[in-house]
Amino acid sequence: MFPLNPPKRKTSIVVAIPASTTADIPHLREKTLKIGFIGRALAIFRVEEILIYEDKDKDENIKYNQKLIGEILNYMATPQYLRKSVFKISPNLRYAGILPPLRTPNHPLKKSLSSVLDGEIRKGLVVKSFREDSLIDIGLDKLIQVRGKFKPGTVLNVKLFKVDDKVRGEVIPPDEIQVYWGFKVKVPSKTLDEIIGSEKFDLKIATSRYGEQLSSIANMIVNRWIKSKKVLLAFGSPVEGLREIVKRRGFKLEELFDFTVNTISNQGVETVRVEEALISTLAVFNYLIND
Repeated sequence: MFPLNPPKRKTSIVVAIPASTTADIPHLREKTLKIGFIGRALAIFRVEEILIYEDKDKDENIKYNQKLIGEILNYMATPQYLRKSVFKISPNLRYAGILPPLRTPNHPLKKSLSSVLDGEIRKGLVVKSFREDSLIDIGLDKLIQVRGKFKPGTVLNVKLFKVDDKVRGEVIPPDEIQVYWGFKVKVPSKTLDEIIGSEKFDLKIATSRYGEQLSSIANMIVNRWIKSKKVLLAFGSPVEGLREIVKRRGFKLEELFDFTVNTISNQGVETVRVEEALISTLAVFNYLIND
C-alpha cells in the first residue's frame, strides 16, 4: 500500500490557524503556494485535523481567505483520482496545478486493478447505488462493487480483497485504518475561544514568541501529551500573535490554554510566518513525542 506504512498517531493532533493566514498576500498564485506548504507540513507530521478559525469579525477579506484556505487544503487532502469528480470548477483552484502532492498512504499511484494488494485500502466515490449494492470509483481501471446502498457522491474507505483472481471491496469505518490517512479540514464560523469552548481537547497548547521556553516546560508537556487523546496546537496570524487575537475577544491565553510555549528560541527575524511556525513546532513535538 505504502512503502513506510506510517502509523496513525495514538494522540490526535489538531492544528488551528487563523483565517488571515493568507490575507497579507495579494496574488492567488502566492496564496496557493503558501497553503500548499501548510498542507505538506500537516501531512509530514501526521496531523489529524486542521481548523481555520475566524480572527477578525465582519471582515469580508478575511472570510474570503478562510474559505480559500479550506477549499485548497480540502483539494490537497483528496486523492488525485477523485478530484475532478469531487470538486467543481472554482476560481479559488485556478493555480491548483502548482500544489505539491502529499503522497500520503491514501493517495496511491497505482491505476490497474491487477496491481492492487490483498487488504489494500483506498478512498472511493460512490458512483451508483442499487437495492443492496453500490458501485465505487477507487481510481482504478474498473469500478468496484461493494455490499450496501450508499448515496452517490459520498466518499468512503474501501478495503480490497482478492478472491479467485477477482477483486472484491468492503466499506470500512475510519477507525479501522491503522496507518496515517491524511488530514481533515474544518472551516467553522467560530473564533478560537468559541472553538475551544465547544470542542473537547485533552491538552491545549498556544504558540507565541512571548511564551515560556520549550526547554523549561518540555517534560510537563510530554507528560500531559502521552495521557491525551486529542491535542490542540494553535497559531497566530502574520500580523497578530495569539495573545493579541484572544485579547480582542476579552480573554487571556492563560484562560484558554494549558501551556503557552515558544518553540523558536531567539528567533533571528522580527516575525515568524504561520507556515514557518507550523513546521518548526510540529518538528519539535515530533521529536519529543515518540508516537
